[in-house]
Amino acid sequence: MTDCQTCALTARRDAGDAPPWDAILRTAAWDVVHAYNTSLVGWIVLVLRRHVTSMSQLTDAEAGELGPLVMRISRALEACTGCAKTYMAQFAEHPLHPHVHVHVIPRPGNLSDDQIGPGIFSRLGVAEAERVPQDRMNEVAHAVRAQAGTTGAEPGR
Repeated sequence: MTDCQTCALTARRDAGDAPPWDAILRTAAWDVVHAYNTSLVGWIVLVLRRHVTSMSQLTDAEAGELGPLVMRISRALEACTGCAKTYMAQFAEHPLHPHVHVHVIPRPGNLSDDQIGPGIFSRLGVAEAERVPQDRMNEVAHAVRAQAGTTGAEPGR
């Protein structure tokens, strides 16, 4: 799909041209990446490697990988960031990203009340000056990868 930025980013990973923050882990069905437009260190996105727009379109194999992958990434985020817990959300409604992707978001213990729960999304889509710097995203990517391990098929890695 030519107007899906998620597909373009997946193609970049397939070509081996992605920075570490955009290629944390790859399984047969999912890519694990750090969100690029967030002010929250460790905001992870699990990107389905093929283009579908609804969770109902997942194959049994894709769905079967998702749960264990969420668990691995959540545990890694707790170890790497010291977060109190992780949130998980999936919408795929952005016009440039209609492709199924699942957010696994570290919830720090010191958030204000307005940022707990759905308010955490105020930390996504922020101005460039507020974003986690790429070198920090790369550090987190390496730490998450080390914690989550490399269990499972990892095409291109």
